[in-house]
Amino acid sequence: MIEKKLQDLQDIFRTMDKALIAYSGGIDSTLVAKVAYDVLGDRSVAVTAVSPSLLPEELDEAQEQAKIIGINHELIETEEMSNPNYTSNPVNRCYFCKSELHDKLKPIALERNYPYVVDGVNADDLQDYRPGIQAAKERGARSPLAEVGITKVEVREMTKLLGLSWWDKPSQPCLSSRFPYGEEITYEKLYRVGRAEIYLRKLGYSNLRVRFDRDTARIELLPEQIKEFIVENNLPDIVSHFQSLGFTYVTLDLEGYRSGKLNQVIDNQEVGV
Repeated sequence: MIEKKLQDLQDIFRTMDKALIAYSGGIDSTLVAKVAYDVLGDRSVAVTAVSPSLLPEELDEAQEQAKIIGINHELIETEEMSNPNYTSNPVNRCYFCKSELHDKLKPIALERNYPYVVDGVNADDLQDYRPGIQAAKERGARSPLAEVGITKVEVREMTKLLGLSWWDKPSQPCLSSRFPYGEEITYEKLYRVGRAEIYLRKLGYSNLRVRFDRDTARIELLPEQIKEFIVENNLPDIVSHFQSLGFTYVTLDLEGYRSGKLNQVIDNQEVGV
């Protein structure tokens, strides 16, 4: 099944003369970049948007992965932070983020005669509330993983099959996803949650989130790691470090990490762009 879907994915790129990949460095877009390069070679290019919502460490990993794949990799700067429709953090915030991204990518593709801009949206993403998908579609982007019906689990299996060492890399959506809808997004707040997560990663917790709730940082870990976190770490040191970043209170979410948790407040049927 995985081999057949991989072949179908390759076949999509065989129909393309050239392709520009919206490459975040996450496991989905990295798989797309790998397959695109295997099929198209130098007729493919990966472009990463640099903004305050992308951790510098994540950018470093994206650059290293692109180098291992061999694909041409370029950086552009996006300016979603200058758009109040984005910084006010409405439920459709991602629509404005992806609009900004693809409004930058499409002219590059047209100028260089790249007929296709492709992204890393997978089949599971279509089942969640993802307004950014609509923005990309409106601008003509294609999503080969979703077209083939490749799920997140299958992305990891396929990445491992292709011999890429980051097949188990945790998902890392942009830092703006750490804020409850309606909480204004600022450069300073993005920095605070970003450095807090890097601090916890250095303690050995890679699959986590630090949610921003006014003056409180809410730590989400995998449920099976919660007891270990409490028992094996010096909690006053963690609190002290978070307070040095500007938080007043530090809490631990007893439910644990669950992707898309902030979307539970949304009634999808009533939300529109």
